[in-house]
Amino acid sequence: MNKPSILLADDHTLFVQALHNVLEPEFTLVGEVGDGRALLEAAPRLLPDVILLDLSMPLLNGIDAAYQLRRLVPASKLLFLSMHGDATYVTEAFRAGAAGYVLKRSTATELLQAIRAVLRGQLYVSPMLAKDMLDPLLHSKRSLTAPQKQLTIRQREVLQLVAEGRSLKEIATILCVSVKTVEFHKTRIVKQLGLSTTADLTKYAVTHGLVPA
Repeated sequence: MNKPSILLADDHTLFVQALHNVLEPEFTLVGEVGDGRALLEAAPRLLPDVILLDLSMPLLNGIDAAYQLRRLVPASKLLFLSMHGDATYVTEAFRAGAAGYVLKRSTATELLQAIRAVLRGQLYVSPMLAKDMLDPLLHSKRSLTAPQKQLTIRQREVLQLVAEGRSLKEIATILCVSVKTVEFHKTRIVKQLGLSTTADLTKYAVTHGLVPA
């Protein structure tokens, strides 16, 4: 009987190496990537049963990657493994298509339980998170990150890359668009969020989890 397959997406090399020891006895690790854009390229090619992904990743964060993965690999289960325990991040992850959310400080036993649960088609939330906080959030029509949600996926992509300190030319290359297009999106973002400088955009991106603090 074939083992379920897992694709790892995390930019912390030592952490990923440690995951190998935990997962390999029970699952087949089909690949590992270090940023969100590499994840979007690898997932349709590898078609894993489970994608274990971090929330904060270079080039494209886990939540925005999840929105695209839901379309690219609808059969793959998305399980977030993150250091962020804030209910806002957890809620956004489930809205983006997560099947589970586990904190990085959880035990190896809990991680294995979470993977088995999502493979059975169940939702899993780490017991260390306040479950009673999540239900009203998941069923609320209003997002806690309302201004951010008003941005399009492309605008969020541009915002993250600006906050990572990349030039307009670098962003254009990464997104395969023109510099003028990037400038257009940046101008729209500034206007929609009511901000005025790149420093303001960076602070906003950090506050809303698009890039690590």
